[in-house]
Amino acid sequence: MNTSKTTQLPSAIFALLLCLSSANATSQPRMAVLDFELRDHTLAPGIPQEIARTASVKPMLEEELKKSGYDIVTIPLDAQTQATAGVGYLFDHHDVAAQLAQQYGADYVIVGRLHKPSFLFVYLMVHLIDVKQQRLIADYLSEVKGGEKKLTRKGVESLVVKVNDTFSGLK
Repeated sequence: MNTSKTTQLPSAIFALLLCLSSANATSQPRMAVLDFELRDHTLAPGIPQEIARTASVKPMLEEELKKSGYDIVTIPLDAQTQATAGVGYLFDHHDVAAQLAQQYGADYVIVGRLHKPSFLFVYLMVHLIDVKQQRLIADYLSEVKGGEKKLTRKGVESLVVKVNDTFSGLK
């Protein structure tokens, strides 16, 4: 009876270690995405279509990040609103954005802006911030020509490719 226990114990430990190591190898960082801000420099700023497009970027980005295997951390809009001291504040203050994301258990936070210098195109501007170090680790830009939803999604997909490239370079 003693021999069966001693042969089962090492195999059980091995199975446990295998599960733990494979879980670590496949786990992605916990990522928070803040609502994007609209910075519209056109002659007719803040039209409803542009406000709606700006609001659609965060859910699209979260969806694409999930497809890439990231664990998405939700930060309530009211918490984001309380943390900001005005338009562009969290985009420019990486430490404050990191402190906000840290409260919700994120490893990284994405702070974004939809910058519209023209009626013909917009830029999706993103800062990727390391929460623990409270510092910017990547700055991304994706140009979107036109206002169609599918074009905005292509811009978001481009951002996720850049995020993935950043993390593959960190390993």
